Amino acid sequence: MTEHADLVITGADVYTVDAARSWSDAIAVRGDRIVAVGSEPVSELIGPRTRVIEAAGGMVLPGFQDAHIHAPFAGRNRLRVWLNDLVGRPAYLDRIARYTADNPDQPWIIGGGWAMESFPGGTPRKEDLDAIAPDRPVFLFNRDVHGAWVNSRALEIAGITRDTPDPDDGRIERDPDTGEPTGTLHEGAAYSFNDRYVPLPGRAEWEEAILNAQEYLHSLGITGWQDAWVTPGTLEAYRSLAASGRLTARVVGALWWERHRGLDQIPEFLTQRESARVGNFHPTTVKIMTDGVLENYTGALLEPYCDGCGGHTDNRGLTFVDRELLAAAVTELDRLDFQVHLHAIGDRAVRNALDAVAAARTANGRSDNRHHIAHLQLVHPKDVPRFRQLGVTANCQAYWAQMEPQMEELTLPFLGQERADLQYPFGDLLRSGATLTMGSDWAVTTANPLEQIEVAVTRIDPENRDNAPFLPDQALPLPVALAAFTAGSAYVNHDADGGTIAVGKRADLAVLDRNLFAAGAGLPADARVTHTIAGGTLVYERP
Repeated sequence: MTEHADLVITGADVYTVDAARSWSDAIAVRGDRIVAVGSEPVSELIGPRTRVIEAAGGMVLPGFQDAHIHAPFAGRNRLRVWLNDLVGRPAYLDRIARYTADNPDQPWIIGGGWAMESFPGGTPRKEDLDAIAPDRPVFLFNRDVHGAWVNSRALEIAGITRDTPDPDDGRIERDPDTGEPTGTLHEGAAYSFNDRYVPLPGRAEWEEAILNAQEYLHSLGITGWQDAWVTPGTLEAYRSLAASGRLTARVVGALWWERHRGLDQIPEFLTQRESARVGNFHPTTVKIMTDGVLENYTGALLEPYCDGCGGHTDNRGLTFVDRELLAAAVTELDRLDFQVHLHAIGDRAVRNALDAVAAARTANGRSDNRHHIAHLQLVHPKDVPRFRQLGVTANCQAYWAQMEPQMEELTLPFLGQERADLQYPFGDLLRSGATLTMGSDWAVTTANPLEQIEVAVTRIDPENRDNAPFLPDQALPLPVALAAFTAGSAYVNHDADGGTIAVGKRADLAVLDRNLFAAGAGLPADARVTHTIAGGTLVYERP
C-alpha cells in the first residue's frame, strides 16, 4: 500500500540548489521530510487527505536561512517602540509620542530603530525626548544597535553628567561648548547603560518577542536562523519554546562573549550548550564582537580615519577584544568544538579575526567548526584570499552594499576614496574561493531575503532602482546569492538536512509567486512569498 503524502506542491519550478543547480516541477512532503521530487513520483503520492498547493507560475526554493539576525530584540522592539519602518525625525517623534501616551503605566519607554542619517552628525538630542516624556526614562537603540538615544531622565538615573568619563569601549556624545551630555550614547556607553539600568524582560516577555519575530520571519520564507546575540535571558526563552514545540524554525544560538571578561567565561558556555540544546534550538556558537562601526568611528582600521575635510585624524577606532586575547579565545573555543561567529567591520578587525582563526588552526589543526566573520565592510585586499586558506566563511550582510545617505554622509568622507572602494568585497571573496553565507542583521536592516538578494546582484537599493550601482564589480550572480541564503547558511549552521531540496531532506521550503530566473519576472524584491513550510508544517500562507 502506498503511503500518501501530507503535502504536495505542483505547478511551480522547483530550484533545488543542489551542486548541479538542478530543477524539477513538483515536490511531496510526508511528516517533516521530502519524500518525492518530480511530477511523476509526486503524482503517485497524492491521496484524499493530501494538501495540494497549486503554485502555477511560482518557484519553490529551500527555506531561507538567515546567518546573522537578532530575532528576540527585533521582536521586542516590534512590541514596544518600533522605528525601523519609519524615515526621519518627525516620524520618529510622532510614534514615540503615541506609544508614550498609549502606555502611561510603562515605567520605561524602550525600543529602537532610528537611523543615524536622520540627525545632524548622526546624533539625536535629549530635548526632543524630554518634550515627550519628561518624567519617564527613554532608551532607544539606533538601527545598527551601536548607539542609543536617551532623555534627561535616563541620564539622571544613570548619574551621567559633564564630569562622567567616557568608557574605554564607547563614548558619551557631548555639547562642544558646555561638555554636557546631549542624549546620544555610543557603543559601550550604550551597552553598559542598557545592562545596568534598563529593566530586563522576563522569560515570558522574551518568548513573546521571539514568537512575534518568528511569525514575521516565516512570512518572508525564512525557516531557520543563527541568532547572533544570545544572552542568558533569551537562551532560556529559546530553550522553553523549543522544548514545547513552539519554536518552529531551526535556530542556532550564538552565545554572547562579554568583552570585559576573558577566558573565564568559557565554562559557562559549556554549561549553556549542554543545558539548552533541545529540539530546534542549538546553542553551539559563541559570538565575539571585535570592533564597532564606521559611522561613529569605532570600527577598527589599519590606518586612521579621515577628518571628513581631506585630512586625517589619529583615530584608528576601537578594538573591543585585545588581539592576543582574541586569538586565545578562538583557539580554546575551537578546541572545545564551538563555532565562533566574529563581528568585524573595519579592516584591522577583519585581520585580527583572521589571525585569531589562524592561531586556532596552528594549535588545533583543521576542524569542522565552520567559523565565520560577519559584516566585512572593509577588507584589506591582502586578507581576501585568507578566507579560503583558513576555511573561514564570509558572512555577508548584502543589503548594506548600496549607496544611501548614511554611506554618503557618515562613511565615505571619513574613509577616503581608496578605502571606500574596498567596501563589501563580496565579488572578490567569491572569486578567491571563499564560502559565502548571508544574514540580514535584522532589525538593523530589512529581514526580507529577496530585498537583500537584489542588492547582492545589483548593488542598488530596491526602493531607488535608478541609483548608480555601488562598486558593481563586487556584485554576485543570482544563483550565488540564492545559494548563500540557503545552502550557504545551512552549511554555516551545521544543518545537513536543510539548505537544498532532495528526497530525505527536512521539508523546509519557500514558495514564491514567480520564478526569479524567468524572463519578465522583474528583480528579486518584486517577488512575494506565498507559502512557507518549516519541518513539513505549513507555517505561513499568504492571505
